[in-house]
Amino acid sequence: MKTLKFLGTAGARFAMLRQLRASGGLWLRWEDTNLLIDPGPGSLVGCLKSRPKLNPVDLDGIILTHRHLDHSGDINVMMEAMTEGGHKKKGVVIAPYDALEDDPVILRYNRNYVDKIEILKENETYKIKEVSLQASIEHVHGCEAYGLNFKAGKKVLLSVITDTQYFKGIEKYYPGDVLVANILLFDEKKHIMHLSLADTRLILKNSNCKVFIMTHFGLTMLKNKPHEIARKLQSEFKDKLIIAAYDGMTFDLEEYLEK
Repeated sequence: MKTLKFLGTAGARFAMLRQLRASGGLWLRWEDTNLLIDPGPGSLVGCLKSRPKLNPVDLDGIILTHRHLDHSGDINVMMEAMTEGGHKKKGVVIAPYDALEDDPVILRYNRNYVDKIEILKENETYKIKEVSLQASIEHVHGCEAYGLNFKAGKKVLLSVITDTQYFKGIEKYYPGDVLVANILLFDEKKHIMHLSLADTRLILKNSNCKVFIMTHFGLTMLKNKPHEIARKLQSEFKDKLIIAAYDGMTFDLEEYLEK
């Protein structure tokens, strides 16, 4: 079984702070491996309210793409939950250097609870049980930020574009059949280092992905209704399946990749 559960689809400060959408991150189940990506505020609650319920003790690893609070707010509580309050040493945590040093978002006392802490670095490859993943090129954002590519052998099946300002050729760093992207802005704003709807069209035009899933919506995207935006994009890019994620959505990767 290979599934991706959207514990939250809120993007950046205001949608998160008002909880217009939840902000719990992504739960990836890959056969017997369970990984949590970017556990923002409410991640624990999202797991326990999920149907069927997701038990944090089942986690094998937690990955932070970057240190901003909408991505890392529940990192410490999820580390404790994964390790049963530190009584069961287990799991891997992967995070950029600046999430661990200087002004760390991962508390130092908590680090001894897990088997391993690894630093997320550009183009580095990591293995957690059956799952192989590679960090992308560093993004254009307000801190160290890297997207993720999940691989089966040499083939990338799933790619995740985290927060970034658009840069030319971004899609070539994310060759997955299924591409998940954080689309915060309806209209481009040069001073905000996030992807916009115009950027989305550029990515779709140049990407070879089969499925494109938008998530991490800001206020302007929510105002313009992500499902309507996805419907319009679908009419423009008929060679891809385009989806606007919603809180609690489960996407069956295995079902799609078998087609």
